[in-house]
Amino acid sequence: MGLVQAVTGAVGGMLADQWKDFYTVPAGLPSTAALFAAVPQGTNAGRGSNTSGSSNIITNGSKIVVPEGYGLLLFQDGKITAFVAEPGGYEWRSDDLNSQSIFAGDGIVSPLIKQSWERFKFGGQPGSQQAAFFVSLKELPDNRFGTQSEIYWDDGFLNTQVGAVTRGSYTLKIVDPILFVKNFVPASYLQPGKVFDFTDLDNAAASQLFNEVVGSLAPAFSLYTNDPSKGNRITKIQQDSIGFAKSLSDAVEQGYQWKSDRGLAIVKTAIVSIEYDANTRELLKTVQRADALSGARGNANLQASVAQGIQSAGEHSGAAGLVGIGMATGMTGGIAGLQQPVAPAAPAAEDPVAKLKKAKEMLDLGLITQDDYDALKAKALGL
Repeated sequence: MGLVQAVTGAVGGMLADQWKDFYTVPAGLPSTAALFAAVPQGTNAGRGSNTSGSSNIITNGSKIVVPEGYGLLLFQDGKITAFVAEPGGYEWRSDDLNSQSIFAGDGIVSPLIKQSWERFKFGGQPGSQQAAFFVSLKELPDNRFGTQSEIYWDDGFLNTQVGAVTRGSYTLKIVDPILFVKNFVPASYLQPGKVFDFTDLDNAAASQLFNEVVGSLAPAFSLYTNDPSKGNRITKIQQDSIGFAKSLSDAVEQGYQWKSDRGLAIVKTAIVSIEYDANTRELLKTVQRADALSGARGNANLQASVAQGIQSAGEHSGAAGLVGIGMATGMTGGIAGLQQPVAPAAPAAEDPVAKLKKAKEMLDLGLITQDDYDALKAKALGL
């Protein structure tokens, strides 16, 4: 009985696989799909009857259409044999016996007999495996990140450690499809009908990426806020989706080698919220007030505050309140000092006795006459 089944399967599958196939993108794919198998289109508008071909054999002469924004990976017995990055229609050609077809110019008797014998030895199924997979070359959206507790980093602008709970999303791009498939995609996704999606909650590989991004957030914030070209401003992060994405991508690369080992890169980020801890919020208030009151604006604000204080003291405490205000302002240069620079003190008047003594010495030396001395004396004494 097993022999009959093997013969039936070998002959039936071999005859079905003689037909050329038309491979395309499966229907109903999510926009976040990253890797999926090309599927043969057995029927179209009621025409076509090639629905019994082997799922792991691509017949010579079959056509595969690569749409815009996708690449095509070809596999032979589990090994990547080719990659196409340009959109267009391509024809499958293989030296493998199972791909030969009487409709592709590979002869009539030879493909039929040899394939039947080879398949009979494997219980009626082909003894090789061929596959074509589409890989997205677009930015893949809606990859979420978030922290359940505060993360801390050293902030260059605030010159201290700050902390925050944050959440947002990023776009991901496959920059090296071969590295991505070889080093990261689990074998379970390299099967017909399977779709590798970074946003799939049941995808353990995607969950690992989420954890690595969360682990890289603190270094990414530190890289961004300590970069002088960004102005060291923490408030710019939410306005600079590409700049922070670069910092996050650099932090992920340093910690987990996404680009060099997995062929992945973060392109853009969107930070939905940053909730700073209590200490950081107080510090930000102080820094913002200092920024707002710097220079002439701060002097004007201080004058207004002192004036308001004088008015309030006069209304509620009378002269005693004004005296208190005067003592307080006197310690910092007085009220007038808030309105204009303090003029330099005038030099002290010269002692008249010293002045006359100096004039007498000049008279004795013959430097001045008696009349000159008398005039200086009268002036010094106010006569």
